[in-house]
Amino acid sequence: MSSEQFLRFPSIDGLRAFEAAARLGSLERAADALCISASAVSKRISTLEELLGASLLLRSAKPLALTAAGKEYLPQLRAALDLLAAIPLHQRAVQKMERLRIAAPPTFARQILVPALPGFTAAHPEIELELLLSTPFLDEAAPEAELEIGNSLTNAGGSEGQVLMRDQVTPMASPALLERLKQQGTPLREAADLRHAPLLRTPIEPWTPWLRAAGLDWPEPSHGTRFVDLGLTLEAAACGQGVALGRPSLASAWLNTGSLVRPLALCVPAQTPYTLHVHGDSAAARAFALWISAHCATLQ
Repeated sequence: MSSEQFLRFPSIDGLRAFEAAARLGSLERAADALCISASAVSKRISTLEELLGASLLLRSAKPLALTAAGKEYLPQLRAALDLLAAIPLHQRAVQKMERLRIAAPPTFARQILVPALPGFTAAHPEIELELLLSTPFLDEAAPEAELEIGNSLTNAGGSEGQVLMRDQVTPMASPALLERLKQQGTPLREAADLRHAPLLRTPIEPWTPWLRAAGLDWPEPSHGTRFVDLGLTLEAAACGQGVALGRPSLASAWLNTGSLVRPLALCVPAQTPYTLHVHGDSAAARAFALWISAHCATLQ
């Protein structure tokens, strides 16, 4: 078996990250140029350095400085990138599209974002969207993305985001469950009647604020399956497993088909708004931020 079969090549993303950081003198400016986060630039360069077995940058210097290995490697790298750029297939119009990565919670992505995406792509055909799912309340960092939609005013880095939606929440249940309660002689007509119904629970949408607004001093439900996803909670309610505290904006698909109904009129503000955090200042990121803000305004 020849040695060529064991040769490991660095990724193009790593090479471009190093070239941009060396040319622009900072991870932050390289991040803006590549439309990714500074931490992503640093990670890609570190992966490249690990593969090469040599440090390429002196990160403590301001601006960034090249090591001896970096000074030797950079002109060779630029020559290789120029050769790649000169290949005719790499110059097609499709190669000129700008990719934009967006991270969003699962239910927001499925119920709010995905149905509206054709409107954005029609207005911005030059932008290729990559949609990633983030999972709140599981102590997992959101995927690296230029735009991050979340359930809190501040993200993991402590930066404050732009509010997209300040929702209301209200009880929702399936007609089958409401009929079953009626047949048992415990129809759901007012808030206090919820004592006869199983309350579905999720840390994202606690019951306590709604219960207090309804004049009930009950504790937060502590029995039954705990759903760490709003969509799963609504699906369980549609299956007749209990009453969910839901946001009409997220539950519209179930409400429109009648698989969920709103048996009680009381609505209270949701505990957390949906917010947008922008990492980077590319034209594509600004265009998407304006579009998603306008779209969410139509849903409230």
